[in-house]
Amino acid sequence: MSSSLHPERFFDSNPEVRSLAGKIYQTTRDLPLISPHGHVDPWLFAKNQSFPDPTELFLIPDHYLYRMLYSQGIKLEALGVPTRSGAGVEKDHRKIWQIFADHYYLFAGTPSQVWLNHEFAVVFGIEEKLTSASALSIYDRILEKLQTPDYLPRALFDRFNIEVLTTTDGAADTLEPHQIIRQSGWKGRVIPCFRPDAVINLHSESWRSEIEKLGNVCGFEITSFSHYIQALEKRRQFFKEQGAVSTDQGIFSPRAQELSAREADAIFQRALQGTSTEADTAEFTAHMVMEMARMSIEDGLVMQLHPGSFRNHNQVVFDKFGADKGCDIPVATEYTHNLRPLLNKYGNDPRLTLVLFTLDESVYSRELAPLAGHYPAVRLGASWWFHDSMEGMRRYRRMVTETAGFYNTVGFTDDTRAFPSIPARHDLSRRMDADFLADLTARHIIDFDEALKLGYELAYGLAKKTYKL
Repeated sequence: MSSSLHPERFFDSNPEVRSLAGKIYQTTRDLPLISPHGHVDPWLFAKNQSFPDPTELFLIPDHYLYRMLYSQGIKLEALGVPTRSGAGVEKDHRKIWQIFADHYYLFAGTPSQVWLNHEFAVVFGIEEKLTSASALSIYDRILEKLQTPDYLPRALFDRFNIEVLTTTDGAADTLEPHQIIRQSGWKGRVIPCFRPDAVINLHSESWRSEIEKLGNVCGFEITSFSHYIQALEKRRQFFKEQGAVSTDQGIFSPRAQELSAREADAIFQRALQGTSTEADTAEFTAHMVMEMARMSIEDGLVMQLHPGSFRNHNQVVFDKFGADKGCDIPVATEYTHNLRPLLNKYGNDPRLTLVLFTLDESVYSRELAPLAGHYPAVRLGASWWFHDSMEGMRRYRRMVTETAGFYNTVGFTDDTRAFPSIPARHDLSRRMDADFLADLTARHIIDFDEALKLGYELAYGLAKKTYKL
């Protein structure tokens, strides 16, 4: 059975729209990839070693895949997902791959299948459909290619035509892999992004140890809120020196609220003593959203907010396997009231770029598009996580464009840990944007020349401009 990719996949069935979409897409398909937000491990490029095998490459790092398998009763241990305790899990990667192939039908109609089919066909030249019968043959063919120089991480980076790839790095990270990359002479641009979540979320069980790590890399003990702010400002400057252009915060609520210096330090002291409450955590996080905006105005780093996820919803999975194991669930969010203190203080300042993402689609047209359509500092992030899909992208454009326009959005961010899926994700986005622009053209809302210009901006220009790349 062939999984050959149809050249007009994802385009509208209306012949006129389909024809226009194809013409627009042809002008964007080969543009360089700007990947300004993601989670690929920078050590991949620092070490530049062969990927171990297909299971390690595709399945184990990708919670999109194993969350679906888990939902159908397949244990994470059987998929080789490491446990927190180090307890035994399946080590035979060929056996894991067979389980994956046996259940590949579960991904029909999902973006995961779209990305994987693209990876198999375009990256590895495999036209055969992944099934139980073809599983090990495909595994062996991929494994053989992974052992060649053309499939080393840096070679793939160059082949994918990635202009810049941003990783996600904690405030206390040494950024050693980034330094190794820069000193290696390789021309690939891999840059860090400052993600301070581990030192902001007082509710995290590792917060105090992260504060200790932060103090160690800064060279002084952090015993007060003022020391803490000094440390964050110092680390942001270090990240900038290593090429960073942005910060990122994954928070439960987009609430921003300023505390007095005394109030902030009182909460900080309780956290150091291990007596802070959930209310303290909420107040402290809201204050730190304000602080991050202030710092971004001062140092120029683009500020990203990713609110609205109930992290580690499945306590059983979290206790056994840890964070980021596919059990994060969207929650309702509110931006208009929550962000008003920040936007009234900083939203009119041209030095701030605030990129807002959401998992709550209900706020696209009601809140986010009007905010981005007014405040000079605000830009709308791409449809994110559960919504970076065919229909999610279509809904996003339909819900925000009339109010925010195109130029108050940031183009596309792939937000992935799975490195080989990056070109597949960008290809899907470029096709869906081409289709949306083709529909506007067919209905004479924009003309074809405008569609071509917008296609370029959505695929490449807006991300490069927003993230100052």
